[in-house]
Amino acid sequence: MKKKKTKKQEIVLKVDNVYKDFYLPHDKSQSVKSAIIKSFSKHDKEVDTQHALRGISFKVKKGAFFGILGRNGSGKSTLLKILAEIYQPTKGKVKHKGKLVPFIELGVGFNPELTGRENVFLNGALLGFNKKEIEEKYDEIVKFAELEDFMDQKLKNYSSGMQVRLAFSVATRSQADILLVDEVLAVGDADFQRKCYRFFKDLKNANKTVIFVSHDMSAVREFCTEAILINEGKITHQGSANKIANQYLKLFNVAEKDQEENGEEDDVETRWGSKKVEAKSIKVVKQTDDEIEIELKLKSNADEDLEIVAGLRAMDFMGKLVAGFNTEQRKKKIVVKAGQEKTLKITMPNIFGSGTYSIDLTVRMDESQGGIILDNWDNCLEVDIAKNYLSNFSITPSIELEES
Repeated sequence: MKKKKTKKQEIVLKVDNVYKDFYLPHDKSQSVKSAIIKSFSKHDKEVDTQHALRGISFKVKKGAFFGILGRNGSGKSTLLKILAEIYQPTKGKVKHKGKLVPFIELGVGFNPELTGRENVFLNGALLGFNKKEIEEKYDEIVKFAELEDFMDQKLKNYSSGMQVRLAFSVATRSQADILLVDEVLAVGDADFQRKCYRFFKDLKNANKTVIFVSHDMSAVREFCTEAILINEGKITHQGSANKIANQYLKLFNVAEKDQEENGEEDDVETRWGSKKVEAKSIKVVKQTDDEIEIELKLKSNADEDLEIVAGLRAMDFMGKLVAGFNTEQRKKKIVVKAGQEKTLKITMPNIFGSGTYSIDLTVRMDESQGGIILDNWDNCLEVDIAKNYLSNFSITPSIELEES
């Protein structure tokens, strides 16, 4: 009996051993005369070489929502510009299939002396639209940007937020096979950000290929199917979005001990942090069909009082993030006094469908004190939910139904 061949998912973007160097000269010419003299000098010119990328290789499958994470200066923006063909690699190759559109620097090509209407046609032309296509999409663009009353004003009279909304709206109309997205979810007010989120959810549902760069780990966990982490121009980790988001957060943590040297290699991926405040225990103390109560005991190992933020994330059996919260979102100020213990009781509605859910815990310092991760504990708790009905959904909020 012959084995049935499984169809391989198409590779639409391939980055093969890409390097990018920038050459920074030491001396500056003070005049045209000195520049000409130096150009004929026999002495070697002094330059510094900045190795922005050092052998980057990865593949992206069709329909993937692929995250690129890294701290500022890690090389991720340089990589995006190479993917967008703004830069050429010093060494290596990049190949892609289909039309690729970058959402990297929104509004590039906008003219402040032209009206909003004129800039739509100008920017649309830069994205490859002809005049008829822009005319057909014009009303959609203006409606998405919510700028109906301002399109005949000059762009220089727009606020920065209005300009970004218009640029983003034009870019969303492009019929791209691959989109390069760099931090655009951070633009605009809260309402416009929600509109951006809906747009990217639609992209994901439509099986579009998206390369996504963000410092927002909630967005990475929500949208990305896989991700890479770049540090000092190299890929240090690659895998699931949740795993790489955790690795990214580790870059901001100053560990007080090297776990690997102490023979704790098994805990490196599941628990880490400075431990100035750590979780002593976490458990479910009450569970009904209506609510769940979790008890979290914290212990301070610090010599000072610390204002902390505690958060929980719930994953279903497939590892998909289905719910989460933190005390900062709920405007709860929590201070753990030096050397003392504190117990938090967290009560939440039981909105989960039947199944087993794993809980991740993060305790970090407040942003005003540096935001350092104190205790990140993956899979710290498993919660078994057994409802008296079956559901195909992870989240099943209670509803009231009235007939009239």
